[in-house]
Amino acid sequence: MDVKTGFFYLFSVVLLFAAFRVVTARNPVHAVLYLMLAFSQASAVWLLLNAEFLAFVLVLVYLGAVMVLFLFVVMMLDISIDAMRQGFWRNFPLAATLGAIVALEMAAVLLSGFRLSEAPAMAPGAVPVDNGKALGILLYTEYLMPIQIAAAILLVAMIAAIALTLRTRKDSKAIDPSIQVKVRAADRMQLVKMAPTQAAPAPQAPTETAAAEVKK
Repeated sequence: MDVKTGFFYLFSVVLLFAAFRVVTARNPVHAVLYLMLAFSQASAVWLLLNAEFLAFVLVLVYLGAVMVLFLFVVMMLDISIDAMRQGFWRNFPLAATLGAIVALEMAAVLLSGFRLSEAPAMAPGAVPVDNGKALGILLYTEYLMPIQIAAAILLVAMIAAIALTLRTRKDSKAIDPSIQVKVRAADRMQLVKMAPTQAAPAPQAPTETAAAEVKK
């Protein structure tokens, strides 16, 4: 087994473990982090299979944009884990059925094999370049303007997510150390003058109801 095959199995094992933890993790933030790990391992597998375009799209779009924004949303929301787990066993048969269908479809594709046709011959005089370099040339020459627009949209979305995360909330229990330092003792403590001795209260006469209960 060569080095490339060893890396393929390593990335595949980590990918399967991360996908399993996405489903079984109790904390939604941990589930999102495991999903980001699964996407990174899948992009590495695509790179080993010489599919650089799919690997770049997976990293830039899903891992770099969608998952980061999704992580911000999960961290901003006050998600009740106990409420999320209610009805798990009620929906488990449907989820198991869908998972079995997906597994059977993937098994059918893998067992039947990929019917790949031969790549077309290169034009005479063309300079052979790898997929990554050819993709970079296309992105920064013919598709430069769409790339810049997409980058600006993602930047605005990330800034908006950070602003929403750092907003002031009424139910926040965060403490500002600078305010604590500026507090004076006169603002925290107030002395109240009281007489050194106080007369004891006079005993109250027993009421008629209490006297009747005593006679009984």
